[in-house]
Amino acid sequence: MRKAFRKWAFGVIFTGVVIYAAVTLTGPHGVHALMEKQRLIQEMQKRNAIDAQKIERIKEHIKRLDGNPDEQEREIRERLKLVHPDEKVFITGEPAKQ
Repeated sequence: MRKAFRKWAFGVIFTGVVIYAAVTLTGPHGVHALMEKQRLIQEMQKRNAIDAQKIERIKEHIKRLDGNPDEQEREIRERLKLVHPDEKVFITGEPAKQ
């Protein structure tokens, strides 16, 4: 009976030491490292979701431009700052500093 108690006590102490080591390890295999990795995964998933929304908005914008020549022309003129030869452009506001 005494041997059985020693084995049981050794098993409990050994299990306790293993659990303590797993919880307090700060190395690459500890619980803290696991929690940090999970936090990084969640952060990357949030970034991926934001990027997916941006991609969807860009795809919708491309679809709008694809089917509408007037919208295409407006976008081109706005981005490249182009005007037709017979148009007059008035610039308001302060000039850009160089």
